[in-house]
Amino acid sequence: MSIRAALTQQCKDYLQHRIQRLKKSIQELESDLEGETKSSAGDKYETSREMMNAEINKLQQQLQEFRKLEEVLAVASQRKVSENIQLGSIVTTNLANYFLAIPVGELKFQTESYYGIGINSPIGKLMLGKTKGDTVFFQQQEIKIESVN
Repeated sequence: MSIRAALTQQCKDYLQHRIQRLKKSIQELESDLEGETKSSAGDKYETSREMMNAEINKLQQQLQEFRKLEEVLAVASQRKVSENIQLGSIVTTNLANYFLAIPVGELKFQTESYYGIGINSPIGKLMLGKTKGDTVFFQQQEIKIESVN
């Protein structure tokens, strides 16, 4: 399996895990909401239902965000290798390795660590369009781009 395929698969696994957790939480809240019975303390009942509905809405928004990340990852995985850093690039620097796709944190490939970052992240924005040999400055550190794949 190529490095790009392995990193992409790890990102997909991360997203699927998060999406499944969100769906399960939404289902549990909806089930609890259906099970709520109206008591003589009507205000307490309505407040409880509103809180559950607000939580469901919040989880549904998070679910939508993860769906958008799935779309971004699909585009990133289809990009052709370029000399310029773009969405989907694998970048090796003197300080760390990056996979410019979606923000997932640390990924592993064989013995190397890569950081899954979005192109809208502060370091992602700095790297976009750069090529091998370029330097960027981030948090008072000089980062030299050693390779772009």
